[in-house]
Amino acid sequence: MCNFECDHCFVYSSPAAKGTFSLRQIKAVLQEVKKIGVEWVYFEGGEPFLFYPLMVEGIKIASKMGFRVGVVTNAYWAISVEDAKLWLVSLRDLISDISISDDTFHYPDEEGKNGNENLAKNAYAAARSLDMPVSSICVETPDAQSMVKGETPLRFRGRAADKLTELVKKLPKKSWREFDECPYENLDEPRRVHLDPFGNVHICQGLLMGNSDEASLSELVRSYDFNKHPICEPLVKGGPALLAERYGVELKLETGFVDACHVCFSVRRALIDKFPEYLGPRQVYGLI
Repeated sequence: MCNFECDHCFVYSSPAAKGTFSLRQIKAVLQEVKKIGVEWVYFEGGEPFLFYPLMVEGIKIASKMGFRVGVVTNAYWAISVEDAKLWLVSLRDLISDISISDDTFHYPDEEGKNGNENLAKNAYAAARSLDMPVSSICVETPDAQSMVKGETPLRFRGRAADKLTELVKKLPKKSWREFDECPYENLDEPRRVHLDPFGNVHICQGLLMGNSDEASLSELVRSYDFNKHPICEPLVKGGPALLAERYGVELKLETGFVDACHVCFSVRRALIDKFPEYLGPRQVYGLI
């Protein structure tokens, strides 16, 4: 769940999106995470500050267990620097990073063209004044030159693949057959996973290792073999192009695709009913 509904959101977050962890779930997950030697735990969303008491308690538990803890936020709560300090002071000695979304997808440019204050600036200033480790996440709107060089952090998956169609028209594109590798995720040997409150263990958002309600997280991680995974195996060996070929997915965007994520998301969404245990939840694909 998120109070924003950004056009570039790769998990289709919105006020209508469902699901947040309970304290019981957080405790259980952290116990499992401890078993597999993870160093960092991040609380993210959606927007974790919407569930502030639960988030703070989860962070306290994770910190006490010896994890380095981070939080990702859009800073909707930072209505002033002074007020932002009230939200952050209880986290000051508990977290090793607070990452704040600060770009034109979340807030206006420096001139404030849409008339809204950039609350991320308030949160950043408050964190700095409290000597907290803080960084900004800035997703730049890509131009043709940046896309050709592969320098843009914007990836066309999730809502971006559906909502940024006007931007897609302006960017250089290729045939889906040219996207023969996954350049962003280590699907053969993942070094991180994302967990959602429905038990899903994501290797990449919407691409599942399994469900921790059916097998423990530590078991899923230890037993993972991309060669036995019907989606990851073709992605590792031939990218989204091979995934489409393997299962006969017809890609109808005749004008071509912007990047590997654009193709991969389109193929995976077409296969979601065929592989529900490996692709989901449906809301991440914009299907709810």
